Amino acid sequence: MRKILAALLCLSMLISLVPAVMAEEPITLTVFRGDPGDQPTEDNKIYKLIEEKFGVKFNFTYLTGDLDQTLSTRLASGSYPDLFDGGNSADLIISGGALINLLDYVSPEKTPRLWAHIEPQKARLIEKDADGNDVLYIIPNYGLPEGPQIALSVGGPAFFIQKQVLAWDDYPEIKTMDQYFDLLERFLDANPTDENGTPYTGFAILCEDWRHFCLINPVQHLMGRPNDGEVYICVTDQNYEVTGNDPAQEFKTETFIDKPYAKAYYQKLNEVYQAGLIDRSTFTMSYDQYIAAISNGTVLGMFDQAWDFGTATSALADAQKYDRTYVALGLVYDPDYVNGAEIEEHYLNGSLPNVRRGFGISTSCTCPERIVAMWEEMMSDEWQMIFNWGIEGEDYYIDENGRLNMTEEQYANTQNAQWKLANKADGFFQSSPKRQGWILNDIQVGDKVVKAGNCWEPGNQDEIVFGLMNDYDKEFLAAYGYSKFADFVNPPIELAPYGEAWQIDYTPVSTAHDNFLKVQDEQLPQLIMCEPAEFDAKWDAFVAEIQPYADEFGAFMQDAVIAEAHKVLDNVAE
Repeated sequence: MRKILAALLCLSMLISLVPAVMAEEPITLTVFRGDPGDQPTEDNKIYKLIEEKFGVKFNFTYLTGDLDQTLSTRLASGSYPDLFDGGNSADLIISGGALINLLDYVSPEKTPRLWAHIEPQKARLIEKDADGNDVLYIIPNYGLPEGPQIALSVGGPAFFIQKQVLAWDDYPEIKTMDQYFDLLERFLDANPTDENGTPYTGFAILCEDWRHFCLINPVQHLMGRPNDGEVYICVTDQNYEVTGNDPAQEFKTETFIDKPYAKAYYQKLNEVYQAGLIDRSTFTMSYDQYIAAISNGTVLGMFDQAWDFGTATSALADAQKYDRTYVALGLVYDPDYVNGAEIEEHYLNGSLPNVRRGFGISTSCTCPERIVAMWEEMMSDEWQMIFNWGIEGEDYYIDENGRLNMTEEQYANTQNAQWKLANKADGFFQSSPKRQGWILNDIQVGDKVVKAGNCWEPGNQDEIVFGLMNDYDKEFLAAYGYSKFADFVNPPIELAPYGEAWQIDYTPVSTAHDNFLKVQDEQLPQLIMCEPAEFDAKWDAFVAEIQPYADEFGAFMQDAVIAEAHKVLDNVAE
């Protein structure tokens, strides 16, 4: 309690800096998050600090059910939450007119911290509306780091495999699709159940709602490319210099799901389905059921993005089932699948702003100035320390060299879901603007100084990542001769001028795109489960049905990728 009072006293000294708009009467903001989540406790200490400082409380609603359907229902009502996070379907609420233009409130003069945060990537973030006006509906919740890129682990897409599977096979180097599924099959044959007699699942595929990327996206990665959503972009030259570049020649864009190189992946899944690695139930599994299965430690492998099953990873770590946590592998096709070509994997991309992801302020909100002013203040060093690290002396400590660190108990708390509901403000902070990467300047925290060179996120801090790593993981990395889990994949490549193509707004071809996805969602599971003798004919029928939508969507994306590249390159040239 003394630590909390000390923090409140420290924050009270900053009240003179708070814009007058924050000194108004207390309010409760309604909040919608486009992801599942749990309500914070009534006595959550960070939300108490926010209420004390800003006079703001939050009423959270988290996603249950289908995201697009939920958003469509809210749009039809015409009444929106104050803070509106549309998740991976934010384009729906933007095109539906539910969000205000933040540029009416964010500028170098009015909000210098927020402006400095977005300014380096403003060519990607600030768009044009139908009338040619500059618009910014959402300040990204992630992807605007300070300083050089940090890559200690894989937070995005990969083929994941339990550490125990690799240890069982004496720590092999797994680089290709065939090697991966061969290992899973051999392990499952030798170990059909866990120590409690619960059957293992060899390979799980999440297909629910927008998370069907677990079913659709692997092909582009097997071809060696980072995440561009539903298109494969052949980059003919990794040199992204402005002079002499012609994006039309650089970036050949096509849908991949209807191509022969995609057939190889789904035919492989058909093969391993017949071998018992994939359970039929995976295609109807809800996200909650998927997370529960991973949390139980019985799913040996899957394609996913690490952030998507982070709660399951935390649950396994909290139960000290470290051997059941996962390694991210950057698999590619074996040369036999691509005319003998050797494919180099590029799963990790350069730092990328999470465009149109995070909170927007809705047109129903009566106090947008107050929210923006609050965000502006929360971008300060003091508040970013609180959101990221917590209360000094209680949740972390600062050593004599000005380095941020945690005791084993403090670190264990950060892995405990129930503890976080009372001691972190994840429901608000995860979707809000935030500082990431390196702390570039010294920060005063009470009577101590946090020296430049620390990290904003504890998960990137050397003292946390390596100093508090469990013994199992230390020994596991040592067996491979690696120092970090990102060593299992190649280093990040330079971000292409168009960013990542999944961020492009598909609204102009929404009907074709929706049909394109619908055919995949309906037919790919059937292809995986069909009799092998039927596969070729079913594949041909699938390609024939999806072709018209693929042609329209692919042509749009070719032009859109080029336009996005030109926009960014032209801005750099200026």
